Amino acid sequence: MRLFTGWWMVIIAAVMTGAGQGFVGQGISVFFKPLAEDLNLSRAGASLATGIARLQGGIEGPLTGWAADRFGPKWVIITGVSFVVLGLVLMHGADQAWQYYVFWGVMVGIGQNLGLTIAIDKSLSDWFIARRGLAFGVRFAIIGLCQIAVVPIVTWLTITQGWRNACLVWAFVMLVCIPVTLAFIKSKRPEHYGLLPDGAARGETVKEDLVTAGVRYAESFEEREFTVREALHTSSFWIMLFGWSCSILVVGGITVHVVPFLTDIGISETVAGLMLSMMIFFTIPSRFVSGLLADRVPRNRLQLVAATALLLQCMGLGLFLLIPRVTTAFVLLALYGLGNGAVTPLRLAMGGRYFGRRAFASILGVGMFINAPVGLVSPIFAGWIHDITNSYHVAFLTFAALLFAAAVVLLFLRPPKLPKRLRVLEYT
Repeated sequence: MRLFTGWWMVIIAAVMTGAGQGFVGQGISVFFKPLAEDLNLSRAGASLATGIARLQGGIEGPLTGWAADRFGPKWVIITGVSFVVLGLVLMHGADQAWQYYVFWGVMVGIGQNLGLTIAIDKSLSDWFIARRGLAFGVRFAIIGLCQIAVVPIVTWLTITQGWRNACLVWAFVMLVCIPVTLAFIKSKRPEHYGLLPDGAARGETVKEDLVTAGVRYAESFEEREFTVREALHTSSFWIMLFGWSCSILVVGGITVHVVPFLTDIGISETVAGLMLSMMIFFTIPSRFVSGLLADRVPRNRLQLVAATALLLQCMGLGLFLLIPRVTTAFVLLALYGLGNGAVTPLRLAMGGRYFGRRAFASILGVGMFINAPVGLVSPIFAGWIHDITNSYHVAFLTFAALLFAAAVVLLFLRPPKLPKRLRVLEYT
């Protein structure tokens, strides 16, 4: 039996994202200390590049979403990956702070945000409806596996070759992603290739054109297609935005500083890298399971799954704050991984189930734009707290409080009311 094209897109997109985000997201934590020492930066200063990347990613989010909705995701992805490659090549020769901020913060940041986030999410949301949560769950589970493989490689490269050569090696890895994107990622919905979402059989829809059939198929799962303006006029959008904003703030602080935090409490760099891989490992089952739940749990109960995911992370941080030991650091990473792994598939699948396919990328981009200051602040805040207190204790306490508040607010989330405008839309 031939594998549905959408599943090939899931697999390819996941491996690409895992390779890119494994280096850019987790790799920076591995070589954070040597990079800061080489460039004579404080931890807050070294965190600034990651904050810049998150800030400009949010600023460009609406444009990225609009371009992916209007022209299709393929060329947006290729453009983004090209920026990542160029930025990593230039990082090899960076010896001043401003170069690090431009090459990593701006160029790699633009590339990651263009090529590895909204555009890919758009392509998968277009190709799946009934199995959208499963598709995102599988995608992020594969990303987790790739990240587990990437972290020890980056650790070995950093220790033996230095962080500059590690950047150069990874530039070549990302360069390979460009022809792969050309070959496997589609620019339009499956209806334009003679298929229906999820690989569904046409059945009685044979008398309709496929574009109309695709809309009817989506409606059979109670999915309606909101415009950006309609989504912004719902309380659901703003409640989700608050909850995910708190989660993004915590992720930005934890991801960048996890290895420095572990080495600060007496763990070697090699073991800290393995513990980071362990944390990623715990995201894998929760990514897959949350994707399944996003498809099967009724829309008016999805907020319970989301709140549980945030509370798991809160519990991990809270336990370590109460009993700051190496053993509880393991528990922290395990619970944080389980909770954080569930969040991203849920966020994307819930967005699709609530607001449909028509403006999926644009709505996601608007959310990223509003979140831009959060992305800037989170890693810098954690680094600044360490600089002035020589500890991450206050930062972790703040993160735990934010996660608890977000979980409580998400309990009030309900599916948005259907827009008054309900018509079959034609797409080019």
